[in-house]
Amino acid sequence: MDITKIDTNFAINSIEIIEEKKFYTLPSKDLDFYGGLFFDKELNYFTRIPANLAKRISFGFEIVNSNTSGGRVRFATDSKEFSISIKYNLLSYLGHMATAGVSGFTLLEETNTDYKLIKTFYPLREDDKGYNYTIPLPQGKNRKVKNYILFFPLYNEFVHEVKLGFDKDSIVTHGSKYKFDLPILYYGSSITQGACASRPDNCYPALISKWHNVDYINLGFSGGAKGEPFIVDHLTTIPSKVFVLDYDYNAQSPEHLQNTHFKVYKAYRDKYPTTPIIIMSRPNYNKELKTDRERLNIVKSTYLKAKELGDENVYFISGKTLFS
Repeated sequence: MDITKIDTNFAINSIEIIEEKKFYTLPSKDLDFYGGLFFDKELNYFTRIPANLAKRISFGFEIVNSNTSGGRVRFATDSKEFSISIKYNLLSYLGHMATAGVSGFTLLEETNTDYKLIKTFYPLREDDKGYNYTIPLPQGKNRKVKNYILFFPLYNEFVHEVKLGFDKDSIVTHGSKYKFDLPILYYGSSITQGACASRPDNCYPALISKWHNVDYINLGFSGGAKGEPFIVDHLTTIPSKVFVLDYDYNAQSPEHLQNTHFKVYKAYRDKYPTTPIIIMSRPNYNKELKTDRERLNIVKSTYLKAKELGDENVYFISGKTLFS
Protein backbone atom coordinates (compact mmCIF):
# COMPACT_ATOMS: atom_id res chain seq x y z
CA MET A 1 0.00 0.00 0.00
CA ASP A 2 1.53 3.29 -1.15
CA ILE A 3 0.47 5.69 1.62
CA THR A 4 1.24 8.73 -0.55
CA LYS A 5 -1.56 7.72 -2.93
CA ILE A 6 -4.10 7.65 -0.08
CA ASP A 7 -3.01 10.85 1.64
CA THR A 8 -0.91 13.23 -0.44
CA ASN A 9 0.15 15.06 2.74
CA PHE A 10 2.66 12.25 3.21
CA ALA A 11 4.35 12.99 -0.11
CA ILE A 12 7.35 15.30 -0.11
CA ASN A 13 7.70 16.94 -3.48
CA SER A 14 11.22 18.32 -3.33
CA ILE A 15 13.85 17.29 -5.86
CA GLU A 16 17.27 18.77 -5.15
CA ILE A 17 20.03 19.13 -7.73
CA ILE A 18 23.44 18.81 -6.09
CA GLU A 19 26.37 18.90 -8.50
CA GLU A 20 25.69 16.12 -11.05
CA LYS A 21 23.01 14.35 -8.99
CA LYS A 22 19.29 14.83 -8.41
CA PHE A 23 18.03 13.84 -4.96
CA TYR A 24 14.53 12.76 -3.96
CA THR A 25 13.52 13.14 -0.32
CA LEU A 26 11.24 10.31 0.87
CA PRO A 27 8.35 9.94 0.82
CA SER A 28 8.19 11.43 -2.67
CA LYS A 29 5.29 11.65 -5.10
CA ASP A 30 7.72 10.57 -7.83
CA LEU A 31 8.56 7.20 -6.25
CA ASP A 32 6.34 4.37 -4.95
CA PHE A 33 6.51 4.19 -1.15
CA TYR A 34 5.19 1.02 0.50
CA GLY A 35 4.82 -0.45 3.96
CA GLY A 36 2.34 1.95 5.53
CA LEU A 37 5.00 4.16 7.13
CA PHE A 38 3.91 7.62 8.22
CA PHE A 39 6.27 10.56 8.04
CA ASP A 40 5.28 12.76 10.98
CA LYS A 41 6.17 16.28 9.89
CA GLU A 42 5.79 17.62 13.43
CA LEU A 43 8.05 15.04 15.04
CA ASN A 44 10.23 14.84 11.93
CA TYR A 45 10.62 11.06 11.76
CA PHE A 46 8.94 7.95 10.34
CA THR A 47 6.48 5.87 12.37
CA ARG A 48 4.50 2.71 11.68
CA ILE A 49 1.28 3.83 13.33
CA PRO A 50 0.29 7.45 14.11
CA ALA A 51 2.57 8.77 16.86
CA ASN A 52 -0.30 10.11 18.99
CA LEU A 53 -1.78 6.62 19.13
CA ALA A 54 1.53 4.98 20.07
CA LYS A 55 1.93 7.40 23.00
CA ARG A 56 -1.35 6.16 24.45
CA ILE A 57 -0.06 2.58 24.62
CA SER A 58 3.32 2.94 26.37
CA PHE A 59 6.68 4.69 26.17
CA GLY A 60 8.35 1.49 24.97
CA PHE A 61 5.76 1.08 22.26
CA GLU A 62 6.37 4.67 21.18
CA ILE A 63 10.06 3.86 20.66
CA VAL A 64 9.58 0.68 18.62
CA ASN A 65 6.85 2.41 16.63
CA SER A 66 9.60 4.65 15.23
CA ASN A 67 11.43 1.57 13.88
CA THR A 68 10.97 1.49 10.11
CA SER A 69 10.47 -2.24 9.53
CA GLY A 70 8.41 -2.91 6.41
CA GLY A 71 9.19 0.37 4.65
CA ARG A 72 10.09 -0.01 0.97
CA VAL A 73 10.56 2.14 -2.12
CA ARG A 74 10.10 0.81 -5.65
CA PHE A 75 11.52 2.80 -8.54
CA ALA A 76 12.90 2.42 -12.07
CA THR A 77 15.97 4.19 -13.43
CA ASP A 78 18.70 4.08 -16.02
CA SER A 79 21.10 5.94 -13.72
CA LYS A 80 24.69 4.70 -13.70
CA GLU A 81 25.07 5.62 -10.02
CA PHE A 82 22.87 5.49 -6.95
CA SER A 83 23.35 7.58 -3.83
CA ILE A 84 21.64 7.32 -0.48
CA SER A 85 21.75 9.75 2.44
CA ILE A 86 20.33 8.76 5.83
CA LYS A 87 19.86 10.82 8.96
CA TYR A 88 18.59 9.63 12.35
CA ASN A 89 18.71 10.85 15.92
CA LEU A 90 21.00 8.08 17.16
CA LEU A 91 22.46 4.87 15.77
CA SER A 92 20.72 1.77 17.11
CA TYR A 93 23.30 -0.86 17.97
CA LEU A 94 22.09 -4.25 19.26
CA GLY A 95 24.81 -6.69 20.25
CA HIS A 96 22.80 -9.80 19.34
CA MET A 97 21.79 -8.57 15.88
CA ALA A 98 23.60 -7.72 12.66
CA THR A 99 23.99 -3.97 12.09
CA ALA A 100 22.93 -4.52 8.47
CA GLY A 101 19.54 -5.75 9.69
CA VAL A 102 19.12 -3.28 12.54
CA SER A 103 20.12 -0.08 10.72
CA GLY A 104 20.79 -0.99 7.11
CA PHE A 105 18.99 -0.31 3.83
CA THR A 106 19.07 -3.06 1.21
CA LEU A 107 18.85 -2.31 -2.52
CA LEU A 108 17.73 -5.08 -4.89
CA GLU A 109 17.39 -5.10 -8.65
CA GLU A 110 14.12 -6.69 -9.74
CA THR A 111 14.17 -8.95 -12.79
CA ASN A 112 11.30 -10.85 -14.39
CA THR A 113 12.08 -13.93 -12.35
CA ASP A 114 14.22 -12.98 -9.36
CA TYR A 115 15.97 -10.32 -7.29
CA LYS A 116 19.65 -9.41 -7.48
CA LEU A 117 21.33 -8.01 -4.40
CA ILE A 118 22.99 -4.72 -5.30
CA LYS A 119 24.09 -3.47 -1.88
CA THR A 120 23.22 -3.37 1.79
CA PHE A 121 24.07 0.08 3.12
CA TYR A 122 24.79 0.05 6.83
CA PRO A 123 26.52 2.42 9.26
CA LEU A 124 29.79 2.09 11.10
CA ARG A 125 29.95 2.73 14.83
CA GLU A 126 31.09 6.32 14.28
CA ASP A 127 28.05 7.03 12.08
CA ASP A 128 25.94 7.94 15.09
CA LYS A 129 23.71 10.46 13.28
CA GLY A 130 23.58 9.09 9.75
CA TYR A 131 25.60 8.02 6.74
CA ASN A 132 25.98 8.47 2.97
CA TYR A 133 26.87 6.05 0.18
CA THR A 134 27.29 6.26 -3.58
CA ILE A 135 27.63 3.10 -5.66
CA PRO A 136 27.61 2.23 -9.37
CA LEU A 137 24.51 0.53 -10.78
CA PRO A 138 25.04 -2.31 -13.25
CA GLN A 139 24.63 -1.03 -16.82
CA GLY A 140 25.76 -2.41 -20.16
CA LYS A 141 27.00 -0.38 -23.11
CA ASN A 142 23.50 0.99 -23.66
CA ARG A 143 21.73 2.52 -20.70
CA LYS A 144 18.61 0.61 -19.79
CA VAL A 145 15.80 1.42 -17.35
CA LYS A 146 15.77 -1.23 -14.61
CA ASN A 147 13.46 -1.84 -11.65
CA TYR A 148 14.74 -1.62 -8.09
CA ILE A 149 13.39 -2.00 -4.57
CA LEU A 150 14.93 -0.44 -1.45
CA PHE A 151 14.12 -1.94 1.97
CA PHE A 152 14.19 0.24 5.11
CA PRO A 153 15.92 -0.80 8.38
CA LEU A 154 14.18 -3.24 10.70
CA TYR A 155 15.03 -1.47 13.95
CA ASN A 156 16.84 1.87 13.82
CA GLU A 157 14.51 4.38 15.49
CA PHE A 158 13.86 8.03 14.70
CA VAL A 159 14.92 7.94 11.05
CA HIS A 160 14.14 11.51 10.02
CA GLU A 161 15.62 11.92 6.55
CA VAL A 162 16.12 9.60 3.61
CA LYS A 163 17.33 10.98 0.27
CA LEU A 164 17.93 8.96 -2.90
CA GLY A 165 20.29 10.33 -5.55
CA PHE A 166 20.57 9.59 -9.27
CA ASP A 167 22.51 10.96 -12.25
CA LYS A 168 21.11 14.36 -13.17
CA ASP A 169 20.37 13.29 -16.74
CA SER A 170 18.88 9.90 -15.82
CA ILE A 171 15.32 8.64 -16.06
CA VAL A 172 13.77 8.13 -12.62
CA THR A 173 10.20 6.89 -12.50
CA HIS A 174 7.76 4.60 -10.71
CA GLY A 175 8.80 0.98 -10.31
CA SER A 176 7.06 -2.31 -10.99
CA LYS A 177 3.79 -3.00 -9.19
CA TYR A 178 2.79 -5.63 -6.67
CA LYS A 179 0.41 -8.41 -7.65
CA PHE A 180 -2.48 -7.06 -5.54
CA ASP A 181 -3.57 -3.55 -4.60
CA LEU A 182 -4.00 -4.50 -0.94
CA PRO A 183 -1.11 -5.56 1.35
CA ILE A 184 -0.71 -8.50 3.71
CA LEU A 185 -1.11 -7.05 7.20
CA TYR A 186 1.07 -8.59 9.93
CA TYR A 187 0.46 -8.01 13.64
CA GLY A 188 3.02 -9.68 15.85
CA SER A 189 6.12 -9.66 18.01
CA SER A 190 9.83 -8.97 17.46
CA ILE A 191 9.96 -12.15 15.36
CA THR A 192 7.51 -10.54 12.95
CA GLN A 193 9.33 -7.21 13.07
CA GLY A 194 12.52 -8.96 11.97
CA ALA A 195 14.63 -9.54 15.08
CA CYS A 196 18.02 -11.03 14.20
CA ALA A 197 17.41 -11.04 10.43
CA SER A 198 20.69 -10.43 8.61
CA ARG A 199 19.23 -7.81 6.23
CA PRO A 200 15.96 -5.86 6.04
CA ASP A 201 14.73 -8.05 3.17
CA ASN A 202 15.31 -11.24 5.18
CA CYS A 203 12.62 -10.90 7.84
CA TYR A 204 9.85 -13.39 7.17
CA PRO A 205 7.21 -10.89 5.88
CA ALA A 206 9.81 -9.58 3.40
CA LEU A 207 10.71 -13.09 2.25
CA ILE A 208 7.05 -13.88 1.59
CA SER A 209 6.76 -10.58 -0.26
CA LYS A 210 9.71 -11.44 -2.51
CA TRP A 211 8.53 -15.00 -3.16
CA HIS A 212 5.05 -13.92 -4.23
CA ASN A 213 5.40 -10.26 -5.30
CA VAL A 214 2.94 -9.08 -2.64
CA ASP A 215 2.89 -5.85 -0.66
CA TYR A 216 2.91 -5.98 3.15
CA ILE A 217 2.63 -3.84 6.28
CA ASN A 218 4.80 -4.98 9.19
CA LEU A 219 3.19 -4.20 12.54
CA GLY A 220 5.45 -6.51 14.50
CA PHE A 221 6.57 -4.70 17.67
CA SER A 222 9.42 -5.84 19.92
CA GLY A 223 8.02 -6.04 23.43
CA GLY A 224 4.75 -4.54 22.19
CA ALA A 225 1.76 -5.95 20.30
CA LYS A 226 -0.16 -7.33 23.27
CA GLY A 227 -3.63 -6.95 21.84
CA GLU A 228 -4.16 -3.48 23.33
CA PRO A 229 -7.54 -1.91 22.43
CA PHE A 230 -5.88 1.15 20.85
CA ILE A 231 -3.83 -0.87 18.39
CA VAL A 232 -6.71 -3.23 17.68
CA ASP A 233 -8.87 -0.25 16.72
CA HIS A 234 -6.08 0.92 14.41
CA LEU A 235 -5.75 -2.52 12.79
CA THR A 236 -9.40 -2.34 11.77
CA THR A 237 -8.68 0.82 9.75
CA ILE A 238 -6.28 -1.10 7.46
CA PRO A 239 -7.91 -3.16 4.70
CA SER A 240 -5.71 -6.07 3.66
CA LYS A 241 -5.46 -8.97 1.26
CA VAL A 242 -4.64 -11.25 4.22
CA PHE A 243 -4.43 -10.51 7.95
CA VAL A 244 -1.78 -12.47 9.88
CA LEU A 245 -2.41 -12.62 13.64
CA ASP A 246 0.94 -13.50 15.19
CA TYR A 247 1.35 -11.86 18.62
CA ASP A 248 1.34 -14.97 20.86
CA TYR A 249 5.00 -14.45 21.80
CA ASN A 250 4.41 -10.97 23.26
CA ALA A 251 1.47 -11.79 25.50
CA GLN A 252 3.00 -11.76 28.98
CA SER A 253 1.04 -14.79 30.19
CA PRO A 254 -1.43 -17.41 28.97
CA GLU A 255 -4.10 -15.54 30.92
CA HIS A 256 -3.39 -12.32 29.01
CA LEU A 257 -3.49 -14.23 25.73
CA GLN A 258 -6.78 -15.84 26.72
CA ASN A 259 -8.31 -12.45 27.52
CA THR A 260 -7.26 -10.74 24.29
CA HIS A 261 -6.65 -13.17 21.44
CA PHE A 262 -10.16 -13.94 20.25
CA LYS A 263 -11.09 -10.26 20.67
CA VAL A 264 -8.38 -9.21 18.21
CA TYR A 265 -9.56 -11.77 15.67
CA LYS A 266 -13.22 -10.79 16.15
CA ALA A 267 -12.59 -7.06 15.82
CA TYR A 268 -10.89 -7.52 12.45
CA ARG A 269 -13.40 -10.09 11.22
CA ASP A 270 -16.35 -7.85 12.10
CA LYS A 271 -14.86 -5.05 9.98
CA TYR A 272 -13.73 -7.29 7.11
CA PRO A 273 -16.09 -10.28 6.79
CA THR A 274 -14.32 -11.97 3.87
CA THR A 275 -10.61 -11.17 4.35
CA PRO A 276 -8.54 -14.33 4.93
CA ILE A 277 -7.13 -14.41 8.48
CA ILE A 278 -4.13 -16.55 9.35
CA ILE A 279 -3.71 -17.32 13.05
CA MET A 280 -0.23 -18.37 14.19
CA SER A 281 1.22 -19.53 17.50
CA ARG A 282 4.75 -18.82 18.68
CA PRO A 283 7.42 -20.66 16.65
CA ASN A 284 9.80 -21.70 19.46
CA TYR A 285 7.35 -24.18 20.92
CA ASN A 286 8.67 -26.31 23.79
CA LYS A 287 6.41 -29.26 24.56
CA GLU A 288 8.08 -29.61 27.98
CA LEU A 289 6.75 -26.22 29.11
CA LYS A 290 3.20 -26.10 30.44
CA THR A 291 2.83 -22.43 29.42
CA ASP A 292 3.74 -23.23 25.81
CA ARG A 293 1.11 -25.96 25.68
CA GLU A 294 -1.45 -23.57 27.18
CA ARG A 295 -0.58 -20.84 24.68
CA LEU A 296 -0.88 -23.17 21.73
CA ASN A 297 -4.30 -24.34 22.91
CA ILE A 298 -5.49 -20.75 23.41
CA VAL A 299 -4.42 -19.65 19.94
CA LYS A 300 -5.91 -22.76 18.37
CA SER A 301 -9.14 -22.22 20.31
CA THR A 302 -9.58 -18.85 18.55
CA TYR A 303 -9.37 -20.69 15.24
CA LEU A 304 -11.78 -23.43 16.33
CA LYS A 305 -14.28 -20.92 17.71
CA ALA A 306 -14.10 -18.93 14.48
CA LYS A 307 -14.85 -22.10 12.51
CA GLU A 308 -17.78 -22.90 14.81
CA LEU A 309 -19.17 -19.44 14.07
CA GLY A 310 -19.11 -20.26 10.36
CA ASP A 311 -15.90 -18.51 9.30
CA GLU A 312 -14.71 -20.33 6.18
CA ASN A 313 -11.77 -17.98 5.56
CA VAL A 314 -9.71 -18.49 8.69
CA TYR A 315 -6.53 -20.60 8.87
CA PHE A 316 -4.28 -21.92 11.63
CA ILE A 317 -0.50 -22.44 11.58
CA SER A 318 0.92 -24.25 14.59
CA GLY A 319 4.25 -23.00 15.92
CA LYS A 320 5.14 -26.61 16.61
CA THR A 321 5.72 -27.11 12.89
CA LEU A 322 7.48 -23.89 11.85
CA PHE A 323 11.11 -24.50 12.76
CA SER A 324 11.01 -28.15 11.73
